[in-house]
Amino acid sequence: MNDVNVLPGLLECRRCERLCTFMHELKPRKGLDKSDYWNRPVPGFGPTDARVWLVGLAPGAHGANRTGRPFTGDGAGDFMYPLLHQTGFCSAPADEVSAGDGLELYDLYISNAVKCLPPENKPNAAEFAACRTWLLREWQVLKEVEVILALGRGAFTSMLHFFKEQGRVTRLANYPFIHAEAYKIGETQWLVPCYHTSRYNIQTGRMTAQMFVDVCAQVNTLLHK
Repeated sequence: MNDVNVLPGLLECRRCERLCTFMHELKPRKGLDKSDYWNRPVPGFGPTDARVWLVGLAPGAHGANRTGRPFTGDGAGDFMYPLLHQTGFCSAPADEVSAGDGLELYDLYISNAVKCLPPENKPNAAEFAACRTWLLREWQVLKEVEVILALGRGAFTSMLHFFKEQGRVTRLANYPFIHAEAYKIGETQWLVPCYHTSRYNIQTGRMTAQMFVDVCAQVNTLLHK
């Protein structure tokens, strides 16, 4: 079974006062209480020798912020995990998964650009910047990564800023957010923007199951270039 990757110091991180306050004040879902919620920074999940790193925006209020595992317990994960199973990246085909269920990821590591729940699912610039230190720590651990799949414009932009800080990107305007485009980052890595698997995107048809399967196929192609 894959474990969450708890970076030293992550669970104690309190850099962003707005996020800490919001998590503390969040009202639990009906039938639950605060003790049922993780309400801390959410660590990444998957094998650290993975070649694919999927980066989302931030934990969902009653999803990862409740379960403590990325894309677990909400609509985005219910949509995504069966498709990851279909494309060979995940062990479970079920449309509902929860932390501690034995789920395994294959050659895939999942985390978020911002580790704590933001109000209205909208981190601000300072919160993105503060969390890029944790992205750096993850990147240093994920030594085999070849493809970074960024779900949504927010995650994609934050990864561009991250790679600019690492000297691998010079001008952000050279990397527009285009679904399923593949950008070479440095000599050995690719950055692929993808529409988020949010409930809104699914309901409006911006993201479909076939589109996500196609992106996964593209990722596999990039791994073999």
